[in-house]
Amino acid sequence: SFVAGVDPAVGLYASFVISIVIAFAGARPAMVSAAAGSVALVAAPLVQAHGLAYLLAAGLLAGLVQIIFGWLRMGLLVRFVSSSVRTGFVNALAILIFSAQLPHLEKANGAGWALLALGLALIYGLPWMARRTGWPALAAIPSPLICVLVLTLLAAGLGLPVATVADLGHLPDALPSFGLPEVPLAWETLRIILLPAIAIAMVGLLESVLTASVVDEMTNTPSDKNRECTGLGLANVAASCFGGIAGCGMIGQAVGNVTYGGRGRLSTLFAGVFLLVLIVLLKPWVALVPVVALVAIMVTVSVATFNWGSLGEMARHPKTSTTVMLATVVLTLMTHNLAVGVAVGVLLSGVFFMAKVAQLLQVRSDDDLAGTRTWTVSGQVFFASADALVDAFDVRGAEGRAVRIDASGAQFWDITAVAALEKVVQRLRAHGCAVEVTGLTASSRQLMERVK
Repeated sequence: SFVAGVDPAVGLYASFVISIVIAFAGARPAMVSAAAGSVALVAAPLVQAHGLAYLLAAGLLAGLVQIIFGWLRMGLLVRFVSSSVRTGFVNALAILIFSAQLPHLEKANGAGWALLALGLALIYGLPWMARRTGWPALAAIPSPLICVLVLTLLAAGLGLPVATVADLGHLPDALPSFGLPEVPLAWETLRIILLPAIAIAMVGLLESVLTASVVDEMTNTPSDKNRECTGLGLANVAASCFGGIAGCGMIGQAVGNVTYGGRGRLSTLFAGVFLLVLIVLLKPWVALVPVVALVAIMVTVSVATFNWGSLGEMARHPKTSTTVMLATVVLTLMTHNLAVGVAVGVLLSGVFFMAKVAQLLQVRSDDDLAGTRTWTVSGQVFFASADALVDAFDVRGAEGRAVRIDASGAQFWDITAVAALEKVVQRLRAHGCAVEVTGLTASSRQLMERVK
């Protein structure tokens, strides 16, 4: 909530509603979805410029986009996101999460910095002690939860002058109520919310599908990514109608849920229900939580999210992969929009891949004893390699001779490739050659027949 610049109630209501809806409508049992920092980062500029009502409208539209995305069975498009783009995505997300904590650190006093140091020591130290001592009690309770409890007790008990959750805005004291966003029904409203809504939808879809894949691997069970997209859309529509920000799959919470034994939909449902109980019935206690405790947790989340191994891999991996990863990170940081970084990363991955495949095209010529010249074509022929195919045929010395083009080792993928082959044949015939094309694959032949 404080990343997006809204009251805590907006994020809390969203997390409650999304968890409940996704528990029934989602496709990945044990995956936790809620209000997410990545979506909040995308939504923050819209909140600053136009206010909460337009954020809710954008979340509603984003949910509809996600529902359509799932109905069109486009969830499998995540396969086109290369590992370099995924690495850039998580690295940029980690940097943005950390940078979002800087305003709170700048306002911190001596007591705040001391609590921050203690919080980080608890989060990192308790698991280390559990491994060293083997105490089951230390391993059973997540260290971030202990951090919140200890720092809250210290800040409240000693009366430390630090900002608390209550200072961030109004905490809810009742169940959320249903209502459509109060924005004008006009084209101007659509113009304002369209691009932010698409960005919210794409970021949410990407993170949810990637999170589902992580849970798939942890549990050795498959999930329907298209249904997950539709379920997320329904959850975001519901959250927006109940005054909450849009959300998505939570990698940290999902991994934690599975790690601590969550396997079914009940674990996802309980996460949302218990959150509501916590904020409604235990609101006076939640209000006492120092903000620096949340900052400590978010700092550790950013550190854990960042792929530190990618720094060493930059020297070993191909330059194109490193370029894609860095471009994803840089553009995301420049625009504060994860969708832009991922989109450019995917585009660069496709360009580099096509350039590499185009270079694999080979054309060689041989003359037999009868004087027939045979050009043997091997590789993938498409719009990126079509010109190379035409340039590879040197008609000098072949005038008036019988020519055979052996395409048994080639695959023609599009009309540009077909046009290139026809251009080669026409050029040879213009020089008096009797041209025969052999070895075309069935799919290449069908493509040529359709084009003609």
